[in-house]
Amino acid sequence: MLKLLFIGDIVGRPGRDILADRLPRIRTEHAIDFVVANGENSAAGAGITGSIAKSILESGVDAITLGDHVWDQRGWENEIGQIEHVCRPANLPKSCPGWDHLIIETRGFRLAVFTVLGRSFMNAKAECPFLTADRMVEQLRGQADAIVVEIHAEATSEKQALGWHLDGRVTAVLGTHTHVPTADASILPKGTAFMCDVGMTGPYASVLGREVKPVVAKFLDGMPRRFDVATEDVRMSGALIEIGASMARARKIELLTVRMG
Repeated sequence: MLKLLFIGDIVGRPGRDILADRLPRIRTEHAIDFVVANGENSAAGAGITGSIAKSILESGVDAITLGDHVWDQRGWENEIGQIEHVCRPANLPKSCPGWDHLIIETRGFRLAVFTVLGRSFMNAKAECPFLTADRMVEQLRGQADAIVVEIHAEATSEKQALGWHLDGRVTAVLGTHTHVPTADASILPKGTAFMCDVGMTGPYASVLGREVKPVVAKFLDGMPRRFDVATEDVRMSGALIEIGASMARARKIELLTVRMG
């Protein structure tokens, strides 16, 4: 049996700090083999940089995935291809730089990871996530022993539909982007682990990681404001999955939440 920890959206410095502080101990305590983390909000809440990507990997993360904020930081398009173990969403245009999947290995077991962006309520230029997932699964079938699919999407219906679409063909389908952990962790009938959203790694005394007052004020009057990353009630959130190595099926999935301090 192998264990995978998939960590939800890392938000700003608070998210990076708890990751560096707690992840090494968690890897040891839970005997975790693979750690994957979404880092698309790790640079001040929007995007990622080369130095931040390296710091996340140094914290004990094996693979970094990204989402709709992939290009928010200036110059990242020139850095992404130079840093190993970072991949962009697979359903972006083929002309975009960066890898569309990653394969990480431990104890002779190869785990493939890729992300698809949802299209419902998302303002991103992306191909169909369902057809892209089909293509990627077929491409990776002989290259990896297990496949984990992240769906970075707004609509829970789209996430659930992809889970059912891929049931039995991949080890896990895990949702990110909405920053709120959901209570639907389950093993689907054909052995695929599923969760609509694995949550956020960052400050929970917030609105999706941002300071509360300016967000509430914008809902009230619609005026533009700066949304700084909040700082209080910092937690690391993710899905902990047990994988049966022989069949690459998920045996168990549960929400793992750790608080700072």
